[in-house]
Amino acid sequence: MFFAMLLSNLILFAAVYAVAVATPGPGVAAIVGRVLASGTQGVGWVIAGFVLADLIWFCVTAAGFAFVAQSFAPFFLVVKYGGALYLAYLAWKAWTTPVGTYEDAAKAGGNGLHQLVWGTVVSLGNPKVIMFFLAILPTAVALDDLTLVGVAELCAIITVVQGAILVIYVAATSRARRFVTSARAQRLVHRSAGAMMAGAAFAIAAR
Repeated sequence: MFFAMLLSNLILFAAVYAVAVATPGPGVAAIVGRVLASGTQGVGWVIAGFVLADLIWFCVTAAGFAFVAQSFAPFFLVVKYGGALYLAYLAWKAWTTPVGTYEDAAKAGGNGLHQLVWGTVVSLGNPKVIMFFLAILPTAVALDDLTLVGVAELCAIITVVQGAILVIYVAATSRARRFVTSARAQRLVHRSAGAMMAGAAFAIAAR
């Protein structure tokens, strides 16, 4: 009962999951827009929120509680639209914020708990995440044969793979952001960030 999963199965899951995480979608757009608008301060908490949301959806699916998710559909709708509305608010804020220093923008990002909750809510309501765990995951992993050790192994893969890929996105965005120095370019960056977060909000709310 407590045997670990085969290495080949773990590699297969890691590969499928990595492709799903790396493929641009509402979550990637949201975190890239956030870094463009406010820098990297506190972004680790946002990534932790994304990971936490994926772990929640994985545990719901692995435990065979997909029917529970359907039973609590109104709750998840509230989470989805709440996350979309908050993203829309951040998009408006990024679009209208006067050009200033990056340090000022970073301080406006909120504390760690605020960032963690933001990342969790946005990812919990992300249709791409829901589709992966409720529809694609069961075709890639034999959920009926999962043991406690297997669940722990997959949770570790989710944490490492998603964390690593999002860190790469954040690092690339932050590096590009450093080259923006003029007021006109900063204004363009803010509006690009607003447009990306608005697009993510629409993608989450519309599906």
